[in-house]
Amino acid sequence: MKMIEITHIESLIEKNDIPVRANSKGDKGNIFVLLLLYTLQGVPLGLSLAIPIIIQNMRQSSFNEQAKFSLAIWPFSLKLLWAPLVDSLFIRKLGRRKSWLIPVQYFLGIFFFITGFYINEWLDIGSKVNINALTSIFFILNFLAATQDIIVDGWALTMLKRRNISYASMCNGAGQAFGIFLGYILPILLLSESFWNQWWRTAPVPGGVITLQGYFYFWGIIYIVITTLVAIFKYEKDYLAELNAVDLSIIKTYMLLFSIMKLPSIKMFAIILLTIKMSFCSVDAALRLKLIDSGITKDEIAAMDLLLIPLNISLPFFITRFTSKEKPLKNYFNTIPYRLLFGVVLATIVYFTPCFLGHTGSLLYTYRVFLVLMYTLQQLAVSFMTLTSMTFYASISDPKIGGTNMTLLTTISNLGNVWSKTGALWLIEFLTLKRCSNDPRKLCSTSNISKEKETCSLSGGTCEVYIDGFYIETIICTIYGIIWFFIFRKIINNLQSKDVKEWHVEMKMKEIL
Repeated sequence: MKMIEITHIESLIEKNDIPVRANSKGDKGNIFVLLLLYTLQGVPLGLSLAIPIIIQNMRQSSFNEQAKFSLAIWPFSLKLLWAPLVDSLFIRKLGRRKSWLIPVQYFLGIFFFITGFYINEWLDIGSKVNINALTSIFFILNFLAATQDIIVDGWALTMLKRRNISYASMCNGAGQAFGIFLGYILPILLLSESFWNQWWRTAPVPGGVITLQGYFYFWGIIYIVITTLVAIFKYEKDYLAELNAVDLSIIKTYMLLFSIMKLPSIKMFAIILLTIKMSFCSVDAALRLKLIDSGITKDEIAAMDLLLIPLNISLPFFITRFTSKEKPLKNYFNTIPYRLLFGVVLATIVYFTPCFLGHTGSLLYTYRVFLVLMYTLQQLAVSFMTLTSMTFYASISDPKIGGTNMTLLTTISNLGNVWSKTGALWLIEFLTLKRCSNDPRKLCSTSNISKEKETCSLSGGTCEVYIDGFYIETIICTIYGIIWFFIFRKIINNLQSKDVKEWHVEMKMKEIL
């Protein structure tokens, strides 16, 4: 009988009771590479945000259709299922992370070309949007991006010096923010005919300055070129050899993962991550769509998000200045009340938007300034909570199994995010009540809305909303969030104070010879 011991994190890093201040000296090149890779990861996510806006702007799609497309980002919540494979299977000469990074990013480039070839057909304005095809192809793109996330998260823990590990969350936050800008805000503005005709052209010209098809082709080329450069010029050190560590098989990696999941600290933290996002899901999932329904154009929404890009890119650098010393989980928790407040205020603004858009002059100007201010504060609260949570994940993750350990935490967080958003979109449709404009007794129910719309139309009326599920859901979510805040206050303080050893396992696996 042979004993195989999985090394503790404490044996992998230098013992030092004195906190070591982060210093980018010697890691600037690595930080640049991580920023670049996280930027590439953000592009599919950004495009996944742009497509619902484009569809909603073309025609007011139902929230059920939007909920269906939201399934496209679910791979980021399921990546834990294949993370151990990414950690265990690799070609040692090529490198533990590069063995996966190179083919995954090449596939991303190929699928960008495929998407570009068919995107006009799927978004054909003259016919119904092919939501099933769009959901499927973006599911594949996000599956590949989620796999890249596993790879880069694990590589960051070994690429950076231990004293600079807090820069991992900074690279993640800043890189993804820039990638989302490139995939979401930039194409919406470049595709917008009204934006360019109003602000940049001397005479109206049909269309924007690019096509969506060409934009996908462009990113297909970028992925292939950058992947080739990383494959040739970026060296990956043999971390396992340096540590004299055990090369875990797939089965052992999964067993180690299950052991981590059984830790009391991880189980309690998982409950927090799976339940907290319900507090904000209504506003997070439907705010932009409701603004479009209320009369705000997609160009104006993209312009608001454009203002946030410098803040989202610089915020990680700012947070890194103190999250390496302060308690990131406490910072995360203390942001919750502000995010709840901003959400309620924004829902109120959406409700009164049609009234304000009917005015001109100082009243309309004041409304727009207030909308931009509250939208900015809400998005900064979202970014701050995301970055502080990523800093906490990095601080408690074991670098030896960093890809799996980090992925476990981010997957649980993403799962809490996407299930609440998808559920919120479906629930808004369910809670929304409509009736025929010329006969209030005739309801347009969700279950048989097509037939009832036709009946209402034949009688000369239209189905009109008289109870909007968005506002009902926002009230429910806010009350839930307040209750959640007081229930979990002491629990989060307790988790933050735990020693790093309580987040890791010292696992001994027996193998029968």
